[in-house]
Amino acid sequence: MKKILIALLLCVSVVITMQAQDYRYEVGAGVGMSGYLGDVNKSNVLQSPGLAGGLVFRYLPSTRWAVKASATVAGISGNSAENNMVFPDGQTYSFNSTLCDVGAQIEFNFLNYGIGATYMKLKRITPYATLGLGGVYASASGKSSFTMNIPMGVGVKYKLKERLNLGFEFTMRKAFGDKLDGLSDLNGVKSSFGKNTDWSSFAMFTITYEFSKRCRTCHYVD
Repeated sequence: MKKILIALLLCVSVVITMQAQDYRYEVGAGVGMSGYLGDVNKSNVLQSPGLAGGLVFRYLPSTRWAVKASATVAGISGNSAENNMVFPDGQTYSFNSTLCDVGAQIEFNFLNYGIGATYMKLKRITPYATLGLGGVYASASGKSSFTMNIPMGVGVKYKLKERLNLGFEFTMRKAFGDKLDGLSDLNGVKSSFGKNTDWSSFAMFTITYEFSKRCRTCHYVD
């Protein structure tokens, strides 16, 4: 009996030590490339790439799930002449727009992400899928607009050190409106959520730092 109690105490102490490396939150920054699909570019999101940069904050409830908030500033542009597009009035259209995008996403890690705790089969690298809800303010050619959007995408995370993470994420963001480019209804087709709306995309590299160790009282992990 005494040996069993000693073994249990050793197991508890090991688990507590491993869990002590866990943190609640993650904060960092990202930089990358932005793209656009809309009235003057229907098929190639990489045609006129822009620069994107922003801040990232994550809440980490488990090794499989994360809740992320982000704020990103990006530039998008397009030119119908590059796509040989013909509009009813015979004109060509081009634009440059600045986007301010904010939102929240849920991330699902395909592997248990972390370092240590071998019994949990933690991995230093994992792919993940993400889905969320956001809003974007666009300013193009003196015109401004705001609309909601749905970010969806995939990414990969790599734990460089215990609290330091590198990541890459590609998301497509479906806007609820048709004015990210300052243009709308160029073919005389009214937009709706499922038709003739704009998309933006972000391909972002991030670096984040974890903080705030989980609370422990009487071996209870809060």
